[in-house]
Amino acid sequence: MKIPRNLSGLALVVTRHWGYKKVNQEGSHVILQTEEPIPHRIAAPAHKYLRIGTLNEILRAVANHKGVETQVILDSL
Repeated sequence: MKIPRNLSGLALVVTRHWGYKKVNQEGSHVILQTEEPIPHRIAAPAHKYLRIGTLNEILRAVANHKGVETQVILDSL
């Protein structure tokens, strides 16, 4: 799995394919929430480029919640 190194936090937030919507923003962090299949909240930094570890943790959290592999989420970006 090759994680992109030039992905911004806003580009990740704009991807609404997975049902997450912006519910709040505190400073440079955007709070996203989904109701499917159960409620889930996640914070994503709105930085120009995300660090690899930060991006990997966000992808892992979404993948675990949605029951898919992280590669499926990367392919949809």
